[in-house]
Amino acid sequence: MSSRAVPAALPFWISLGLLPLAYLAATQGGWFLLSLPLGASLLFVIIDLMAGRDDKNADIETGDDALLWHRMITMIWPALQAVMLFGSIWHVARAGHLSLLEIWALSIGLGFISGAVGIVYAHELMHQRNRLERWLGDVLMSMVLYGHFRSEHLQVHHRYIGTPRDPVTARYGEGFYRFFVRVLWQSLISAFRAEKAMLARKNLPWHHRTNPFWRYWALELGFTVAAFALGGWLGLWMFATAAFTAVFYLELTNYIEHYGLTRKHLGDGKYEPVRPHHSWNADYRVSNWLLINLQRHSDHHYRPDRRYPLLQTYQPHEAPLLPAGYPLIVFVAAIPSLWRRLMNPRVRQWRSMYYPEITDWQPYKTASNPYPR
Repeated sequence: MSSRAVPAALPFWISLGLLPLAYLAATQGGWFLLSLPLGASLLFVIIDLMAGRDDKNADIETGDDALLWHRMITMIWPALQAVMLFGSIWHVARAGHLSLLEIWALSIGLGFISGAVGIVYAHELMHQRNRLERWLGDVLMSMVLYGHFRSEHLQVHHRYIGTPRDPVTARYGEGFYRFFVRVLWQSLISAFRAEKAMLARKNLPWHHRTNPFWRYWALELGFTVAAFALGGWLGLWMFATAAFTAVFYLELTNYIEHYGLTRKHLGDGKYEPVRPHHSWNADYRVSNWLLINLQRHSDHHYRPDRRYPLLQTYQPHEAPLLPAGYPLIVFVAAIPSLWRRLMNPRVRQWRSMYYPEITDWQPYKTASNPYPR
């Protein structure tokens, strides 16, 4: 292993700095409760603006052995998140030092970390061929009651990105809250149908033991029971609040990653191959440390087999750029009128740049058949 491997990986371990904030919030309450959302959002917005972008690309030929310390942070995080989440539930249920409002704020903060860090790490893990890493990804997603995300993401989203058959490609002009309500049930249905279809191709029924939904449901039930055992009804409420917050943040992120971008329809239900310009890209240095290069999303969809340290960034003429990093842009997305004012002109510019021959975009605006069969 190269002697430079550890220093190169250390910036991506920045997420560990959020754990002491969670401890202070749970044990002290009060103003410390603001440290979780502010530490994972406003602080990174400010640092991003100061540190700027990073347009350097790693050597794509780097082997897994040289990425051990990059991989390690994603593999130890499930245990750390479990201690953070369930340790907080256990402590709060017994200490009695926080008001109900403070407990609610703490639960949102825990969910914020579970979404901004835990789900991002789960996303990296679920893309790996290593069974241990994929299993750890399932653990993280089930910890926020969204286990089916792996099936939806790998079998639906990556296959149908930028087409009406992908529920999580946000349509042009679609506000986030309409998107959020729609995607909650559509992604669940599309994920289940994808797994059912895969089993059918093997002449197996949907309820066969190899259906990963059994694993998702078992893990989700186990975490739910653990929350109740540690904190009673209060613990269950905290767990559910944290899970909802994490999923809310996940879908905010899904919303901004492909908003208004579509693949060209070639006829007979076929679409052009996925290219870097079918995802919004961002290469802000510090937020990419926290989000392990998730913002280099154009390359992730172009080459989904690449581990996060090797994801490449692109110049503006190669892939569309978000005007800011995720920590800021997700808050803009939460205000639909502001989001449309910011992003709709950029979508129209993208259309004229990549598809000047298309004059009628109406067929691309609605999802006539959002479910893959």
